[in-house]
Amino acid sequence: MTHVALLAPPWIPIPPPAYGGIEQVVRLLAAGLIDAGHRVTLFAPPGSRSPAEVRSPLSAPHPDEIQFSMWEVDHVARSFDAIDTAAMDGDPYDVVHDHTGFAALAMANRFATPLVHTLHGPFEEDLFAFYETHGGKGQLVAISRAQRDAAPEHLRDDIAVVHNPLAVEEWPFAGEAGEYLLWIARMNDDKGPQRAIAAARAADVPLVMAGPVHPGQEEFFAREVEPHIDDDAVRYAGEVGEDGKRELYTHALALLMPIRWAEPFGMVMVEAMACGTPVIAFPEGSAPEVVVDGETGFIVDDEQAMAAAVGRLGELDRGRCRESVRERFDVPSIVARYERVYERARGVGGRFSRRRSASAPPRRSHRSEARELGIG
Repeated sequence: MTHVALLAPPWIPIPPPAYGGIEQVVRLLAAGLIDAGHRVTLFAPPGSRSPAEVRSPLSAPHPDEIQFSMWEVDHVARSFDAIDTAAMDGDPYDVVHDHTGFAALAMANRFATPLVHTLHGPFEEDLFAFYETHGGKGQLVAISRAQRDAAPEHLRDDIAVVHNPLAVEEWPFAGEAGEYLLWIARMNDDKGPQRAIAAARAADVPLVMAGPVHPGQEEFFAREVEPHIDDDAVRYAGEVGEDGKRELYTHALALLMPIRWAEPFGMVMVEAMACGTPVIAFPEGSAPEVVVDGETGFIVDDEQAMAAAVGRLGELDRGRCRESVRERFDVPSIVARYERVYERARGVGGRFSRRRSASAPPRRSHRSEARELGIG
């Protein structure tokens, strides 16, 4: 049994009332670790619920102040104080598993408990200096091989890969294909709603679109999407919650993912496949490792190829789409991989960097252990 301190972001309660991808991951991981016999304390915003012991360092959640650093630093510092107190009281944690942004990793060398830091965002170049300085203070975990491969080259071999979990049984299965194509995402160019419209029109199949129009996206929506909405060939369902997504997935012919950015994971692909709905995606980011080409969907290069792939959907078994998700992304499988990560972090112990390097990034002797342990 491992005694785990699980650090959620300070913004949204767990489970999230609406949107909250990281919060859903933490919810499932906490429950899965408990089911696997571990002892877990979840440090999360007030209002959070979990089979784990829940502790709320702050007096309120902060959903409207996401990325306001004061709240993250306060949340992390108070959690660290509680972790220190537990050690002084003779009930220490074996590992701290961090899902916050940057504060916990940057301060991880202030105590001896090993820290595991899951990377939930894209590995962009403006983050390189941060991870070169602080990445050696804990065990980094990427949520896809594509995300890991975007990291600075000298860090890659030390980054484990563990995909995000999904509780398959929470998603209904539809063995019969529906009559429309589906696109679900935020309304911006990277996500490609205009490309989904072009592909659906070329395939001559109706398209249902769902997702929020965030501040700053109104002009794009008005220019690229709204003129095509006719409630016949293209229907816009607006922003939908978890139940709405389930309904849309189960009645869809396929999910379109015409993305043009290196998405680290893409949970909508896994959700759709769990419902039996195959995915047709561009080969960006994690899509080629999430979608098994020719088995759970198709990886295509452009809108014309996406339209052509619609005509091949009859080759796919919707039951196999669901089983593939169960085999690769269901909670017990992901928990088992994190158990190996925790053991690795505990074994590294003092080999994590305990001093800030002002120049060169830290060098460690355990390079390539992630692949040897089967977690990369």
